[in-house]
Amino acid sequence: MARDLLPSIGALVAFESAARHLSFSRAAAELHLTQGAISRQVRELETRLGVPLFERISQRVFLTDAGEAYRQEVTRILANLSAATERTMASASGAEVLNLAVLPTFAARWLVPRLPKFLADHPQATVNFAVRNEPFSFADASLDAAIHFGEPTWPGAVCEFLCTEEVYPIASPATRDRFGLDDAAAIAQAPLLHQSSRPTAWADWFAAGGLPTAGSYRGSRFDQFSMIAEAAVADMGVALMPRFMIEAELASGRLVLLTERPLGAGKAYWFVYPEARVRSRLVRAFGEWLKAETATPAAPFASA
Repeated sequence: MARDLLPSIGALVAFESAARHLSFSRAAAELHLTQGAISRQVRELETRLGVPLFERISQRVFLTDAGEAYRQEVTRILANLSAATERTMASASGAEVLNLAVLPTFAARWLVPRLPKFLADHPQATVNFAVRNEPFSFADASLDAAIHFGEPTWPGAVCEFLCTEEVYPIASPATRDRFGLDDAAAIAQAPLLHQSSRPTAWADWFAAGGLPTAGSYRGSRFDQFSMIAEAAVADMGVALMPRFMIEAELASGRLVLLTERPLGAGKAYWFVYPEARVRSRLVRAFGEWLKAETATPAAPFASA
C-alpha cells in the first residue's frame, strides 16, 4: 500500500461533508470549522489527487464526475471506519457485536420477541439491526450477517436454510361476517390487500384452489406486512399473511384465519453471512440459534 498517497482523515471528512451539502459553509457549520478551513482541505485534496472535485459556478459548488465517483467511495470508507471504530470500542469490555441486516416485519414480529433467549445465553453479545429489503454487497456495508427471504443466491456469501413460509387468508371478524367469508369463492369477492413485493400472491392462491384469477390484482397495496396486518385489523379487507407475523392478532381475536388452506411461497428464509465471517464465533452461534428456533415444533413455519 502506498501510504504516502493516502489523504488525511480530516481532508476526507471535510470533502464528504462539502459534497453531501454541496456547500462549504454548511460543511463548516457541521464540522465546527471555518469555511476557509474547509476550502483549504478540499484544495489540498484536489492537489493530491490531481483532479478537480468541485466546479464553482455563480457562487455555487457542484461535484465534477470525478468528485461524485470519489464521494461515493469516501462515504463508504468513512461509514465502514466509523462502524469498525464503534465495534472496537464496544468490545473493549469483552462485548461481542453482531450487526445484522433484517427484514422489518420479520424482525419486529418474530425475531425481536425471541431475541432475549439468545442474549440470555450470550450475555456478552450485542445485536444491532439495520433494515435491508434486498440483497446487498457485504463489502460495501458494515454488516456481519443478514436474514434474507428468497432464493439462496448471494455472491460472496454463505446461505444457510432457516425455513419455508406458508401464507393464509386472514381478516378481522367484522370483515369475515360482513362479507360472509366462509369459503374460497366468497373470499374472491371481498376487498383484497396486497404485499407490494408479492404482486401475484392472490392470483396464485386462487389458481391453487381452482378459482378464476380475474380480479385477483384489485385492492390496496402495502410495502410491509406490518401495514397489511393493521389494514386487516381496521376492516379494510382480506390479506394473505404468514401466521408467524400475526401471532398476537390471532391470539387476541383481532384477526382470524378464513381457511386452513395455505399457499406455499415457494421461497424460504435464509441466514446469510460473508465468507470472511465463516470463522466468527458470534455469527456461527447466532445462526445455530436461528435454525433451532425456526425448527421447533411450536414455530409457526411450514416444515422444510
